[in-house]
Amino acid sequence: MLRLILLGPPGAGKGTQAARICQKYSIPHISTGDIFRKQIKEGTEFGKKAKEYMNRGELVPDDLVLEIAEARLTEEDCKHGFLLDGFPRTVNQAEQLDKFLNEKDLSIDKVLDIRVDKEELMTRLIGRRVCRNCGATYHVINMPSEKEGICDVCGGELYQRSDDTAATVENRIGVYNGLTVPLIEYYEKAGKVAHIDGSTGLDKVFGDIVIAIGDRE
Repeated sequence: MLRLILLGPPGAGKGTQAARICQKYSIPHISTGDIFRKQIKEGTEFGKKAKEYMNRGELVPDDLVLEIAEARLTEEDCKHGFLLDGFPRTVNQAEQLDKFLNEKDLSIDKVLDIRVDKEELMTRLIGRRVCRNCGATYHVINMPSEKEGICDVCGGELYQRSDDTAATVENRIGVYNGLTVPLIEYYEKAGKVAHIDGSTGLDKVFGDIVIAIGDRE
């Protein structure tokens, strides 16, 4: 059983590493961002509320996040562990998560904190493009599509997410530093944080994560 939390600012590469972690350890990837976007696409009441905050680059309020996160953690595929990505984001959310897990005699095993400096984060995010049809991700500098504006996978249109503009990215990073950094201190007190340099390349980052998690085979 392995219960992990993945932390890092917007653009740190959490999604890429999360996929590799979950494949290696056979645990579900629980991304609140993905859940929010699904709710937004389906036009649910939760989705409408979440969209207002996300479009401004702000965090979705704790009560809304906790409601959907706790519901997800009770599903069958989380029985043997999980990787949380995008939750918790505040100390209050972490405290509520600990309370939720403690009631089930469970706890978080490791918190992975991926670190990347602000300049690199800005470059990564402002240049990101996403396929409107299949969701494939590209970058205008680091990983461009073969034909500008067109997805290599399905031929769909590539677009810049509304939360990837320069002003919104700046705000998102500021929000992360203001609210989420104290969360790292919260878990450091419990001795559960592993700091990972997120600028060393995908394979090196993943290797460092595996070392931090330890022998789980």
